[in-house]
Amino acid sequence: MFAQFPSLLKLAGLGAALVIALLFAVFVGDQGPWYFAWVVGTVMIVLISATGAVLFEAQNNQDHDQNKETQP
Repeated sequence: MFAQFPSLLKLAGLGAALVIALLFAVFVGDQGPWYFAWVVGTVMIVLISATGAVLFEAQNNQDHDQNKETQP
């Protein structure tokens, strides 16, 4: 019985997201595509920035490790 709990919880979460999305679509009406593009664009900017920060940190650590090996 409890083995199905995560599946049921996931289904309930997806159902709640669907209801919220439908209510949002009804309330915004004709401006829905603008809000959708704004949300998608904001998420993409955050993900691209986070990816850039991770890559910068990895390069910085790699350079630091190489400099550490060459110094006496």
